[in-house]
Amino acid sequence: MTDTRTIARLIAAQPASDGAGVALHRSIATDDVPALDPFLLLDEFNSENPDDYIAGFPDHPHRGFETVTYMIDGRMRHKDSAGNEGLLTPGSIQWMTAGRGIVHSEMPEQENGRMRGFQLWVNLPAKDKMVAPRYQEFAPEELAVVNHENEANVRIVAGAHAGKVGPVTDIAVDPVYLDITLPAGASVEQPVPLGHTGFVYTFGGDGVSVAGTDVPYRHLGLLSDGDTVTIANTGTGESRALLVAGAPFNEPIARYGPFVMNTREEIMQAFDDFKSGRFA
Repeated sequence: MTDTRTIARLIAAQPASDGAGVALHRSIATDDVPALDPFLLLDEFNSENPDDYIAGFPDHPHRGFETVTYMIDGRMRHKDSAGNEGLLTPGSIQWMTAGRGIVHSEMPEQENGRMRGFQLWVNLPAKDKMVAPRYQEFAPEELAVVNHENEANVRIVAGAHAGKVGPVTDIAVDPVYLDITLPAGASVEQPVPLGHTGFVYTFGGDGVSVAGTDVPYRHLGLLSDGDTVTIANTGTGESRALLVAGAPFNEPIARYGPFVMNTREEIMQAFDDFKSGRFA
């Protein structure tokens, strides 16, 4: 017998700015973190105005968590203090485990046109906060895709859907990360492990519906617990949404800027290590 997830809470994304002045819509922020464990932040960037994105995200440090960058449109060049460099193109994904520390930059590699995508911050458990930094980066053609008979389309970043598996693996939260496109009247059912924190975020069309509750455009719908969720498009046009889920850690969170640890003392140590050049 399945236990169907419903919408426990709706969160409207709010305009924000980060990096060197990149315009964003933020739906997971500091006040929401305890309820959304293990997720720490969700930003959507989406603009055709270069002034909203061209300054990008110059060199900045991270420690103690993971950043997930999913590009929808545009091109983003990333570099880091360990010598890694790559280019994120439309449909590509980068899952970076900052671990004990990395300094990196993400800069647009275009001067005009639409820049669109997401950055999600995912916590690490205490035992993994000081692991060596690493990247999992995949081009668009490396993501598994399921095309349903009802013309629904599901791109799989992490987890499994309809027998296909996403390329991102070996992540502590055992994630589900799906990009779902639904024509009018279509729906998709997805198993989600019991106990996982899960949410739906609508970023295209008028919105989607979960168990009779609408998740409008640029809203995050926090899911109740259960082992399955059905996402439907009850509108008249195509809609697009993310479905994300991960196992919570239920550990203390000490967070300051780009560092997420378990205690204040660990945060102070992170600042000291960064200033002393002990990051990768």
